[in-house]
Amino acid sequence: MSKLVIMEGSMAVAEAVKACRPGVISAYPISPQTHIVENLAQMVANGELECEYVCVESEFSAASVVYGASAAGVRTYTASSSQGLLLMTEVIYNAAGTRLPIVFTGVNRSVSAPISIQVDHQDTVSLRDSGLIQFYVESAQEAHDMHIQAFKLAEASDVLLPVMVCMDGWILTHTYEPITQLEQDAVDAFLPPYTPVHCVTPDNPLTYGSHAEDDVMMEFKFMIHEAQLRAKGKAEEIAREFAELSGRDHGGLVEEYRTDGAEVILVAMGSMVGTIKDAIDEMRSEGEKVGLVKVRCFRPFPAEAILKAVKQAGIVVTMDMNVSMGSEGAIALDLKSALYNLPSKPLVLSLVTGIASREITKQTVKAVTARAREALDAGRVEERGEWVDLNRAII
Repeated sequence: MSKLVIMEGSMAVAEAVKACRPGVISAYPISPQTHIVENLAQMVANGELECEYVCVESEFSAASVVYGASAAGVRTYTASSSQGLLLMTEVIYNAAGTRLPIVFTGVNRSVSAPISIQVDHQDTVSLRDSGLIQFYVESAQEAHDMHIQAFKLAEASDVLLPVMVCMDGWILTHTYEPITQLEQDAVDAFLPPYTPVHCVTPDNPLTYGSHAEDDVMMEFKFMIHEAQLRAKGKAEEIAREFAELSGRDHGGLVEEYRTDGAEVILVAMGSMVGTIKDAIDEMRSEGEKVGLVKVRCFRPFPAEAILKAVKQAGIVVTMDMNVSMGSEGAIALDLKSALYNLPSKPLVLSLVTGIASREITKQTVKAVTARAREALDAGRVEERGEWVDLNRAII
C-alpha cells in the first residue's frame, strides 16, 4: 500500500501531484520552485503522467492557463515563488471569486527589494485576503501528503476554492529525506476523478467573472468567506481520513506539541517548527513548561483550535516569518483579534523572526522562551512586534 523512497522535497511534491492525476499543468520557472515543475515535465515526457503540460511566458500566464482549464472542468496544478506568486495575484483573486478548485504550490522565498533568494513567508502571506486557502508544511513528507489532501479539499462541493500548499524554499524543496508514498490505487480511492460542479462546455456556455454592481458584489464576497469557514471542518475531516489511510497524522488545522501544562506556548508555522520541537524537548527535560502550536492552516484562520490549545497558558509567543509593515506579524494580528473578547486571556508576545532565512536555532528558541518568561513574570508585554536577532550595527 506504500513504499519508502529517498528523494528531494521538490520530487516529493511532484510525485504527489502525479498521483492526483491532474489534466493540465502550467509551468514557469522561478527558484526555488523550479525542480517541482521540471520533475513533472519529465514525468509527462516519460509517459508516466497523462497530462497537458503547458510552458508559458510568465507566472501570470501560468495562473491564467490553469484558470481556464479549471473553468473547463479539468483538475489543474501550478507552482511559483516570491515575485512570481505576486504576479499571479490578480488571477488568484479571480480563481477564488469564480470558485475554481486549482491547487498551487507556494514555495516560500523573500520578496524584493533588495533581491534575495532566501526564505520567509512574506510572499504567500501577501495573498491571505484573496480567498485562497493556505496550508503551511513542516517537512517534505508533510508537503507530499498535503498536496493529495489539497485536491480533495479544493474540489469538495461545499468548498470549491483554490488551495495553496506553502513550503519553505531550499530548506524543504532541495533537501533529500525519506518519503513514504501511497500506492496509486490508494490515492485513487482517496481522491476519485474530478467531477466539476460547474464548467464551460460548447453545450453549456457560462460566464465567469462578469460585471457585478453594488447590489450583488458584497454577497459574492460573503459566499467566498462562508466557503472558507466551511473549509475548516472539511479540512479536519479530510486530514482524519488521510491519517487512517496512510498512518501519518500531521494534525488538522493545527498541531499541538507538548502543550499540556505549558505556561509558555510558542505559535509558528513552516519548517522552523522542527527546530522549535527539538528545543522544546530539551527545555522540557530541564523543567521549563513550554509547548508549541503549529499552525498548519493559515487561511481560513483556525482561531477556535488555537484558542483551545492556549487558553491555560500564561503567555503565547507568535513567531512570524513575515511582517505587516508598520504593524506586526500576520499570526500575531489574527491571534490577538481572536483573543480580544475572552474574559481571561494569556499575554501575547509578538515576534518577527527568520526574515530572509535569518537563522532560527535551538538557542534562538530558548532565548525567545526566556524573553517570554520575563514578560510573564512582569505581567505585561511592552513592545508590539519585536524583531528577533536584528543586526543593530547596520541599521
